[in-house]
Amino acid sequence: QMYLIESGGGSVQAGDSVTLSCMASGPAVYRFRNLAGGWFRQTPGKVREFLAAVSWDGSGTRYADSVKGRLAVSKDNNQNMLTLQMNHDNTENTAVYYCAADSNYPSRDHYDYWGQGTQVTVAQ
Repeated sequence: QMYLIESGGGSVQAGDSVTLSCMASGPAVYRFRNLAGGWFRQTPGKVREFLAAVSWDGSGTRYADSVKGRLAVSKDNNQNMLTLQMNHDNTENTAVYYCAADSNYPSRDHYDYWGQGTQVTVAQ
């Protein structure tokens, strides 16, 4: 088993920059270095939205058009970690943010491994 755990969420002011981290762990954590990573977000009543994907070695990235230029995704295989840096323009970015990992890249939907999510609340 491999587990993904997000951290870095909380309450932020519009205009702030926030960094979310996603740490891989578990008996099968060795799988992480060969997997691509992804970030998603979800608000109540809406489907989960793809934000960004990163290749297994961190050399390739893909972003949703709606967030391009405002996010930066990275992967550190030495630390078993995914990172998402965000600039929060407005309260519409309030959501639960999820990290994910899968052997396919770039994937905008299917991922084998998911974190439990971290809440980010953006206030004016």
